[in-house]
Parts: sequence; structure tokens; C-alpha cells
Amino acid sequence: MNHQPSSSASPHLAVGVNRREVWAWAMFDFANSGYTTVVITAIFNAYFVAVVANNEEWGTLAWTMALAVSYAMIMVTGPLLGAYADAHAAKKRLLLLTTAGCVVFTAMLSLVGPGDLWLAVALIILTNFFFGSGENLIAAFLPELAAGEALGTISGWGWSLGYIGGLVSLGCSLAYVTWAQGQELQAAQFVPVTMLITAALFAVSSIPTFVYLKERALPQARGAGRGAAHEALSRLVQTLSHVRHYRDLGTFLACLVFYQAGIQAVITLAAIYAQQAMGFSTGDTMLLVLVVNVTAAGGAFAFGSVQDRIGHVPTVALTLVGWMAMVLIAWKADDSAMFWLAANIAGLCLGASQSAGRALVGYFSPGARRAEFFGLWGLAVKLSSILGPVTYGLVTWISRGDHRLAMLITGAYFLVGLIILAGVDVRRGRRAALAEPPASGMGG
Repeated sequence: MNHQPSSSASPHLAVGVNRREVWAWAMFDFANSGYTTVVITAIFNAYFVAVVANNEEWGTLAWTMALAVSYAMIMVTGPLLGAYADAHAAKKRLLLLTTAGCVVFTAMLSLVGPGDLWLAVALIILTNFFFGSGENLIAAFLPELAAGEALGTISGWGWSLGYIGGLVSLGCSLAYVTWAQGQELQAAQFVPVTMLITAALFAVSSIPTFVYLKERALPQARGAGRGAAHEALSRLVQTLSHVRHYRDLGTFLACLVFYQAGIQAVITLAAIYAQQAMGFSTGDTMLLVLVVNVTAAGGAFAFGSVQDRIGHVPTVALTLVGWMAMVLIAWKADDSAMFWLAANIAGLCLGASQSAGRALVGYFSPGARRAEFFGLWGLAVKLSSILGPVTYGLVTWISRGDHRLAMLITGAYFLVGLIILAGVDVRRGRRAALAEPPASGMGG
């Protein structure tokens, strides 16, 4: 039986892919963004420091270290998980497992109350580990869905829908929080409910992904008698041994480590900066996050098309210049209007740079090793997720609480990333990816 592409197909999509499947893929970004927005950026982080850690001075450090442990775990397992997914055509199965893990442990965060430090730390490590592992796997589907020259556009669709998903989850949570505060409930009573809201929205919104997204990869030939872990490790070692062949991918991953370090510091610590340096209230900060999500969605959507028109490297360079401008404005801001301007520039650049980076990794990825190479992408992002926030924290500690200085120094990562980016040759990197011999099936 012949399966013809749906009439809903477009020039942006690979042969045999229709818009419904791309929507289902993008819905995972919509689904999982609620976790980062509500748990990591806007609500649970503040609850952790103020209620769980009782505003002790080590509270922020404990939060940062819990995240650092989870990112380190993803750095170790991400490439191996990707290699296993490629060898066994198991991206979708593993994505279902990681989604279930993140949803279940996010719901369990509702059990965390005052003083439950170790329970909170353990659950944050687990939720963030499953979230990050799933993030790598969903990204590996991108080159299968998009036409070669439309990776930026399709990636932008996903990122923009993701920011809308974060907006929906935060909006629902804030609606409940507003009602709860009106009933004179305390944070220990209403924050746990927002964890249940977030988990439920993640679970429901990801359903289209598992219904409509197809696993197009074929299982690849494996060495006789070798276990799954040994097979995955062997593939990873082989990829690293051929790193010179993927010179531009390696250079861009180095670039990504630095500029993502700046981005991760902003994502993780923007609320703290708003309150400590600018005197924002909790309500002001939550409203700021809501508005920036809208800006980020617009940036991801608009810059996806821009990337396909002007090229991958110029687009990333443009966003890094924007990030540096944002840092300078935030550093100099002496009133809320200037900081709102800086925050919205950050939102615009956030959506654009995240989308552009993911698309360029896909452009440089050989067809037989997509999940594996996106595991390396995840490794770079997670390394930056440790590097940026830790740098910010060290500067504030050494300078005795100078958040403006910490912001300025962390912003230097964007400059380093821009310098490294100059060494990336997109055409050469694409040729290297296309030169990879196709994967053979199990019986091949």
C-alpha cells in the first residue's frame, strides 16, 4: 500500500510529514515548558528558598546545587541515552518514559512543606533530570520533520509554542494563587497545588505527541553479544573519536556552552535580580515572567523565518549582540521602566537564540546519529546550566551581594560565544553531516 504525503504538507516539511505531526511535535514544547516556567523560574524556586529552607542564607546555594547535580547527571547520561535511542530506534519510547518521570515527580513536589529540605532536593534532582533527558529526545525528531533548509522555521514553531505553554501553566497557577491569597491561605498551602496543576497540564498537553508523532528511524546493526549500555558507549566513543570530521559542530557546541551559560544565568536568577537589585515585589516579578514569555514566543517564531533567510550563523550572532545590549541595560537600569525594557529584550533574544541553536545542531547532525548528536547538544547546554549560575553566585558571594556586578560579569559569556561563533563554517559543517554513511537496518 502506498502512503502519499497528506495534502496538508508544506515546502517546510520533509517528505511524508504533514502539519498535524509537526504540531504534535511542537506540542511537547508546549507541554514541558510549564515545568521550567513554574518550577524552575517563577514559583517553586522562591518557595524553596523562603519556605522549605526558611530563608536561611544557604537556601539559594542549596537550590543551585540541586539543579547542578541534575544537570551533571544529564551530562553523563544524555549522549549514552541518545546513542541507545539511535541504535534501537527508541526515541519515542524513551520520550514516554522521561515524560512520565517528570510528570510523576513534579506532582510529588506537592508533598514538600516547610523544612522538607531533603525531600525537595531529591525531587528537584529527579524532575529536572527527566525533563532534561526528554528535552534532548524531542529535539532529535527535528531533522526528520523539517526540510533541510527549513530547520530554523520548524524549530521556531516549537519554541514559540513552548513559550505559550509556559504562559498557560504560569497563568493557571497564578490564577489559583491569586484566589488562594484572597482566601488568606499561606504559601505552604497554595504552592503545592500549583505543582499538581503543572504536572497535569504537562501530562495532558503531551498526549498529541505520543498519538501522532512517528518514529521514523530504523534499528541499526549491533555487535553480537554486546549489551545495550556497551553498545551505546561504543557508539559515543566512536563519535568522539571522529570529532575532527565534525569540526564545525564541535566549534558551535563550544560556542553554545558559553552563550548558554549567560542565558541560563538569566533564566535561573532573573527573579532574584529583579527583587535584590531592582526592588520588585513577588507579584511584579511574576507579571514580568508572564510578559517575557509572550515576547520570547514572538522571538522564537519570527527569528525562525529570519534564520532560514539570512543564515544560521548571522542569526545567532544577531541574538548574541541583543543579549549583550540587554545585560548593559539591566546593569545600568535605575528604574523599573529600564529593567522592563531589558527583560523584554531578553525575552526576544531568548526565543530566538534557543531556536537558532537547536536548528543549527540539527543541520550539522548526520542522519544516522541524530539522537546521539542531540545528546551532545544537551550535554553542552547542561554544562552551561552549571557554569553560568555558579559564576553569578560566586560573584555575588565574593562581592558581598553586588548583583549588578554579577550580571555584568556573567554577560561576558555572550561576548566569548560571539568570538567562537566566527569560526563556524555552515557549509563545511553541513557537508560533513551529509557525508556520513546511512545507517543500516537490523537485518542489513
